[in-house]
Amino acid sequence: MADVVVTPKPLSEQQVVDVARHGASVELAPEAVAAMERSNELVQRLARSDRPVYGISTGFGALATTHIPVDRRADLQRSLIRSHAASNGDLVEREVVRGLMLLRLRTLATGHTGVRPVVAHTLAALLNAGIEPAVREFGSLGCSGDLAPLAHVALTLMGEGECAAAMRDAGVEPVVLAEKEGLALINGTEGMLATLVLALHDLRRLVTTADLAAAMSVEALLGTDRVFADELQRLRPQPGQALSAANMRAALAGSAIVASHRGPDDTRVQDAYSLRCAPQVAGACRDTINHAARVASYELASAIDNPVVLEDGRVESNGNFHGAPVGYVLDFLAIAAADLASIAERRTDRILDKNRSHGLPPFLAHEPGVDSGHMIAQYTQAGLVSEMKRLAVPASVDSIPSSAMQEDHVSMGWSAARKLRRSVDALTRVLAVEVLTAARAIDLRAPLQPAAATGAVVAALRERVAGPGPDRYLAPEIEATVVAVRDGVLLAAAESVTGPLS
Repeated sequence: MADVVVTPKPLSEQQVVDVARHGASVELAPEAVAAMERSNELVQRLARSDRPVYGISTGFGALATTHIPVDRRADLQRSLIRSHAASNGDLVEREVVRGLMLLRLRTLATGHTGVRPVVAHTLAALLNAGIEPAVREFGSLGCSGDLAPLAHVALTLMGEGECAAAMRDAGVEPVVLAEKEGLALINGTEGMLATLVLALHDLRRLVTTADLAAAMSVEALLGTDRVFADELQRLRPQPGQALSAANMRAALAGSAIVASHRGPDDTRVQDAYSLRCAPQVAGACRDTINHAARVASYELASAIDNPVVLEDGRVESNGNFHGAPVGYVLDFLAIAAADLASIAERRTDRILDKNRSHGLPPFLAHEPGVDSGHMIAQYTQAGLVSEMKRLAVPASVDSIPSSAMQEDHVSMGWSAARKLRRSVDALTRVLAVEVLTAARAIDLRAPLQPAAATGAVVAALRERVAGPGPDRYLAPEIEATVVAVRDGVLLAAAESVTGPLS
């Protein structure tokens, strides 16, 4: 039995992650095969007629008015794929390629594209054999979907391109594309959607990690937890804010460090915004993630092609391939991620500044002057945040006409997706530097003890990174923390005390 059975119904986010990231196998359900057989019968009838139907008996894009003779219509599909497999630049990540393959497979399985079942079975065989076509960074404008990235997948199905030998070695037979099948393989938004789904999966973990990192910084800076009280959060009923504040309260519960300065001797009226407003910023990021997830759910339920085969037998052109809905939220997520990283960097900087850290040594150095401590870790963090701000400039407000002005307004959604990939990675690294720095500061607050949850995070980190001391080679320690954040190790340590965090 396959790990994921593909039917005409929507795939879940977790199914996409399982196949894309973890190599789960796939299988076509019988109802999907039946749906494809029904629609393909109609396409075959149209292919034998003289009636002009876009993509079956005509050219593509600006060549849509060019009539194609019956005996050349199969050649039309092969030429389409060869010419459109024109991406360039660095290779796209394996998980994105597998994700777009799976999502296109599900679109074929709806029966709205008119392909033969053999095309879908071969695409499933590529996934199961672990063969990922060589898709490159540039080539999609997000107009008629992700044409170039998907064309490289279709080229592999034909037994051509860089993966031809791997396909032969795996015993996967190439497909000779019939009428409409080339177009049906490439006219979708699956590349940008795959990126969105993977980013949502990662960002949910990262925003909770950001709550945890902020709580550690509150302890490191002798901040107060009073501002996170539920009755204060209810005065502004933003749902994400309430969840982030609840996470911070749980993480700080029982903290002796926080309790140590609750008395009348503490003359500070309130903490800096980067501490006090942590739930407001992380909460807004959470709400953005939830909005993007709603858009993703609509896209996961979509059957995007042009033309499409309708249930009543009509074949109709449409504009559903335009990537605007996905492009907008990809850009929106990059904006939210950049701001979440920005506030994390501000907390780190406060911890390292002896004038604002309330008694910590400069840069947390073992011997200030001889040692630099985490000075340059913050430089690295600041460089990442600056890069994220550039990545937050929206791609979806741009449009560059193509195909002789037939495609005169494009979404640039693929570009938004590529930016978000880099932004999610950078956010992971920014949070790792905050956690690494806050943990060192918490150690330096001894004999005061942190909360049980934040203490568990420090203990889990100490299994990978040593505690305070003279300067060491810092880059491996940062990278070890990045891996612990990315893999959810530190979040799991906190949840071993608090139970599941939101």
